[in-house]
This record gives sequence, C-alpha cells and structure tokens, in this order.
Amino acid sequence: MSERINTEADTTQAGHPLKEAVREARVEAAERSGVVVDLRDADVARLELLNDALDPLFREIPDDVELFDRGVSKGDVPRLWVDVVAHVEMGRDKRQYRFVQDTRYGRAVLAESYEVPALVEAIRRYVARRLVERERALSDDAGRGVAQSVLRRYRRTRNWRAVRTFLYGLIAGVVALFALAMLSNPHP
Repeated sequence: MSERINTEADTTQAGHPLKEAVREARVEAAERSGVVVDLRDADVARLELLNDALDPLFREIPDDVELFDRGVSKGDVPRLWVDVVAHVEMGRDKRQYRFVQDTRYGRAVLAESYEVPALVEAIRRYVARRLVERERALSDDAGRGVAQSVLRRYRRTRNWRAVRTFLYGLIAGVVALFALAMLSNPHP
C-alpha cells in the first residue's frame, strides 16, 4: 500500500499539474470556508451579546402581548429577530449592528451603531412604538363595536322609516281613489 501512495505522489508531481492545482484549490476553499464559519460564529456571538442586553427590556413587556418573538437565527446571515418584520444583523465590516425593518416598500434601516447600548435604545423606542400601535388597534376595535351597533340601529330606523312611508303612501292612494270614485259617480 505504501508503494501505491508513493507512486501516486510521484505521478502527481511529475505528470499531472492540473490534479495538483485542483487539490490545492480544494484545500484553499476548505480553509476559506473555515474562515467564513469563524466569521459567522463571531457574528452570532455579537448578536447573542445584544440579545442578552435586551433581556431587561423584554421582561417589562406584559405577558399577554404577543407581538415580539425574539431570537437569534444562525443562517447564512445571522440575525437577531425582534419581531416578525424587524431584526438586527451585522454590517459589512462585521462590527456595526444594523437594526432593520422589512416593509412593503423594501428594507428600512432603523438604526446603526457600533455600540450595544445605542442599539438597545433604538430597539426600546421601536418596541414602545409597536406597543402604542397595538393599544390604538385594540381601542379602534372597541370603538368599532360601538360604532357598528350605532350603525345597525340607524339602518333599522331607516328601514322602518321606509316601510312607514310606503304605508302612508298606500293609505293616501286608497283614500284618493275612494274620493275620486265618490266624486265621479253621479248622485240621483
């Protein structure tokens, strides 16, 4: 077996420069992918530090509020999700945090910072805005219930008004026909 290995090595060095170049390219690619994995692990570690810094903020949110689903995803681009549409990812230089929100018009950058406390403050403001939007939506729903009952009452009144008008018209028509019949009939 050792003879076979030596023979392959001699053949590779002597007559197959392309095979040697392919082997070297594979080794380089493996080393680069190792570096990419290390960079991704560093991004995940930074995002987990930010996630830990957000713990006090998210402890203040009432348990019945289910707007936020915080967690670190470890995909090709690691992200710290704040809710369904907003997340933090690392910037191009891998040191800057970027807090972005997906909108129907594309992705909007809400904040960028190299400092964790600055980003925590930006996320705190975002969470506060979302809580206010939730309160408004809930109060609008309650207001809609009252508005809908008033609208139903109005429609009912309008329908009865139409029926009443029809009946008055019918009675007036019958009286008019009776009066016309009395006037057109000659009396002896």
